[in-house]
Amino acid sequence: HFIAGLINPEFAMVPRLVLVLHFVLVVFFCFGFRLVVRETYSYLTTSKGSVMTVIYGTGDLALITHEAIRNDKESQYHVAAFVDEESSKWNMSLNTLPVLSWEKLLKMEGKWDSIKVVILAVTDISTRQKQVIAEECMRREWKLKVMPSVGNWVNGISNTSQIRDVRIEDLLGRDEIHLNQRRIMEGLDNKTILVSGAAGSIGSEIVRQLLRFPVRQIIMLDQAESALYDLQQEIILRHDDAPFKPVLADITNQRMMRKVFETYKPHIVFNAAAYKHVPMMEESPYEAVRVNIGGTKILADLSVEFGVEKFVMVSTDKAVNPTNVMGASKRICELYIQSLSQLPEMKTAFVTTRFGNVLGSNGSVVPLFKRQIAQGGPVTVTHPEITRFFMTIPEACQLVLEASFMGNGGEIFVFDMGEPVRIADLAEKMIKLSGLKLGEDIDIVYTGLRPGEKLYEELLASKEHTKPTYHDKIMIANVKTCDFNDINRQILGLHESAYNESEELIVARMKELIPEFNPQNERYRRLLVARELSV
Repeated sequence: HFIAGLINPEFAMVPRLVLVLHFVLVVFFCFGFRLVVRETYSYLTTSKGSVMTVIYGTGDLALITHEAIRNDKESQYHVAAFVDEESSKWNMSLNTLPVLSWEKLLKMEGKWDSIKVVILAVTDISTRQKQVIAEECMRREWKLKVMPSVGNWVNGISNTSQIRDVRIEDLLGRDEIHLNQRRIMEGLDNKTILVSGAAGSIGSEIVRQLLRFPVRQIIMLDQAESALYDLQQEIILRHDDAPFKPVLADITNQRMMRKVFETYKPHIVFNAAAYKHVPMMEESPYEAVRVNIGGTKILADLSVEFGVEKFVMVSTDKAVNPTNVMGASKRICELYIQSLSQLPEMKTAFVTTRFGNVLGSNGSVVPLFKRQIAQGGPVTVTHPEITRFFMTIPEACQLVLEASFMGNGGEIFVFDMGEPVRIADLAEKMIKLSGLKLGEDIDIVYTGLRPGEKLYEELLASKEHTKPTYHDKIMIANVKTCDFNDINRQILGLHESAYNESEELIVARMKELIPEFNPQNERYRRLLVARELSV
């Protein structure tokens, strides 16, 4: 003020308070104007969706979800609150919105009665809690949606298009499996891996899992051209420098398989190639013998000849006390693998993994139900009481990798499949998750058990007992010893007969190999009864 007075005496007449207020007002209006412009722009461009929504979660993923909704002018969601199970966060405010407990949200009335959508935006929620939330949402006719974790975003971009409907896999899958990463990494380090059936549901996921480890090369072998090409393009898109080689070939072509082994010299073989559809194999036992048994035998024999370190066969719960041709063919494969492993001085470690149905696999009930629901129904279930064990594809393949590096060879590893699921309940849940009402919008129709189909599946035969492993979801089945010469002779005879005998006689020969095989298909039962009476 003194200096300003020397320069211009008129300034000396201005009170100091006026100068201070002038300075404050100038700063306020400069910054205040910018703030008003910013908030006005935000108001005009922020989503004003009409669908009352709550976000389950308060972590980073929940905040990202809320921000994506706010920034999307076309978004239908109007977020009213966050939900969290931690009591320390209740009654707090997050992004100016209240944080509630799930129980409190369910009890609230008034404007909360208009809730239409719940978005799960949390990464550490248990499967059981997801099931509880889903049940309540279905009961109240709320739509349940999911914001995937960051690693599963399409193109890695955060926006409302990432928010998807909850899937039945989200509710039937189980809590995260913890693998012995070090053991698996040591077993796969710098190894060439051959995956047969690589383009199938299980084979392709095994390939995806293997790409996480420092393998030398993955040989993806399949006879399905289009599916193999699709897998190739997927890997190229996700992994620029992935060490893989697609090979179009049939495992029953012995000459081609020999060429594959000679060319790539695999250290480990995962055999996921097989025909798996029960009704189709009931009509084509020749193909079950040719592909499931014959193809497995060719791969196993070549593995021994070329000194493969480990051979892992993917089997099925339908191999236990089989009632159909597909299950019987896989049980015969198990016997052959076991008999090879019991040969003296056998250097190849043979491992069998046995598990039930995988959710979302090609031809399974989940994709079928999805198509039927999309077409308006009806949803077809074979029997009101039919049950199945289910496991997600990634979960099954993680356990396959884990089991591959357990034991010394010759074991049948059985996976903990959890509790069996009624297929009728599964269909009903999928209908409700689609926003439809059973009996009003769509119906369930029962079509009757198909030939060879079991009402219940078993993971272990009654004469088998299990031993625990260090992994709580993997057990070892104690099974009878097998004589290689006897098993090999019978399989060769079965394979030869498949070319010149009737389908009924082929099934009868399968019964000779596995006495516990009890066909439920009347067509085959009649012949077996007649043969027993003639003895």
